[in-house]
Amino acid sequence: QAQLVESGGGLVQAGGSLRLSCTVSGLSFDDRAMGWFRQAPGKEREGVSCISSSGSGIYYTDSVEGRFSVSRDNAEKTLYLQMDSLKPEDTAMYYCAARATKFCFSTWATTSYAYWGQGTQVTVSS
Repeated sequence: QAQLVESGGGLVQAGGSLRLSCTVSGLSFDDRAMGWFRQAPGKEREGVSCISSSGSGIYYTDSVEGRFSVSRDNAEKTLYLQMDSLKPEDTAMYYCAARATKFCFSTWATTSYAYWGQGTQVTVSS
């Protein structure tokens, strides 16, 4: 049974940092691109970042470019999202997701992701 478990969320002041982790079990990891999404109350789920299976292809949505950094450890089957210079508008539930392909084609389409975690809450206070 495939499981994606996020951790590392919490409450932080504006300008602070958090590091999210997503541990994968029950499915292959090193042959899948992985993504981070977020959803704020009353808003649609939006793509934050995508990383190809090898880590060579990395994409960020414009609003987090330069502040967030995605990485992966294929040996540990773990995905990371380092979030720096956090802003109140980054407040959301953050989800990791696994694709069925190695690359981040149609990067932000939620339908391109086959497996999802339950999410971890990130709250940034002003």
